[in-house]
Amino acid sequence: MKNTCWTTSCAIVLVMVPRAITAQELTTYVRFDYQNHIAYGILEDESIHELAGDPFAAPRRTGRTIRRSDVRLLAPCEPSKVIAVGLNYRSHLGDRPVAAYPGLFAKYPTSIVGPESNIVIPEGSQNLHYEGELVVVIGKRASNVAVEEAHEYIFGVTAGNDVSERDWQRDDLQWLRAKASDTFGPIGPTILTGANYDDLLVQTRLNGEVRQSESTKDLIFSIDEIVSYVSRYVTLMPGDVIFTGTPGSTAAMRPGDVVEVEVAGVGILRNTVVAAGG
Repeated sequence: MKNTCWTTSCAIVLVMVPRAITAQELTTYVRFDYQNHIAYGILEDESIHELAGDPFAAPRRTGRTIRRSDVRLLAPCEPSKVIAVGLNYRSHLGDRPVAAYPGLFAKYPTSIVGPESNIVIPEGSQNLHYEGELVVVIGKRASNVAVEEAHEYIFGVTAGNDVSERDWQRDDLQWLRAKASDTFGPIGPTILTGANYDDLLVQTRLNGEVRQSESTKDLIFSIDEIVSYVSRYVTLMPGDVIFTGTPGSTAAMRPGDVVEVEVAGVGILRNTVVAAGG
């Protein structure tokens, strides 16, 4: 028996025979930092089972198990592309008409942060809003995917906050500053696989007060339709993410505010808002 303990003080459960993880299981994945060691794992109750490599290609458990309370959870994947859909709930449209196709924009991978990371208000920002959303995580290379086959390319879902600077969104030529600034894309805390992503409750709370609450069954364009549509124009790779739209209304955030986005089964994505240089 090989000793798999990383340090003399860690709490480790030994697994004698690592086993493969099948795609059919309802599974919750995390990415974490434990004593400056970054890895992916499977969260079961309050224990994280470390994986060898990432979860997108036949992951195997290494045999190491760590208490969740002993790690820092990171953004649950590292996307090469961050795509987003706007105006995808009727409750968010106001008096605007329903579009004929999903309205797409892009955020940068450098906008991605994880749970408990700060959302930084940039210099000059006066009107920074939360947008709680379901986020799709791609599991394998997807190009020109049919709607009927889109589910085969979806690894799982997570929670996201499409942080948006409304004044910049209105005034700039494009939404680069408004949507893609650093820390404007919190995601996490987990990736949930095997769930019915067409009927998951998405809820946003600001300082504990519910501000948004709606099911993904109310999306104008379904998850499968979105993945298919995006893949017509952009080749999606494992770990890429798609923000699917926010429900209801949004409001400005101030330094010191705590915003929480909760997706059923995924957990609570919690971030504190701070001023630049604060």
